[in-house]
Amino acid sequence: MQLRQASILLFPRNAPMARIEKRLLDPRRPRDLPREGFSWIDRRFLREGFAARLSAPELLMYWFLCSVADAHGLSFYRHSRITTLLKISASVLVRSRHGLIQEGLILFEHPLYQLLPLPTRPLSRASPRCS
Repeated sequence: MQLRQASILLFPRNAPMARIEKRLLDPRRPRDLPREGFSWIDRRFLREGFAARLSAPELLMYWFLCSVADAHGLSFYRHSRITTLLKISASVLVRSRHGLIQEGLILFEHPLYQLLPLPTRPLSRASPRCS
């Protein structure tokens, strides 16, 4: 908690940030790409406001789909498995899926989910949804 308070005092929200030099904190334990499967989330998802427009369950579901999708963005987890893994109800899963479809981030045709390329910019919506 003290570290977080110190960082808030050192780096106020509107203050310019100094360029940070990246280095491994523990060079003996670098993270490597897995042998089987690899997933990614486009940096634009955070930088261009896509994440800010989603509710917490929508974010959780999107990140889950990104982590399980194949190279074409396809996955086919059963709904019961998704709800168990994400600790959400079936109704939250349906609402989250609908929200992601509305945002142009995924397609769904039972049993397939397809992650889509990010739109040029976040789709127009009155305001972000809350959890």
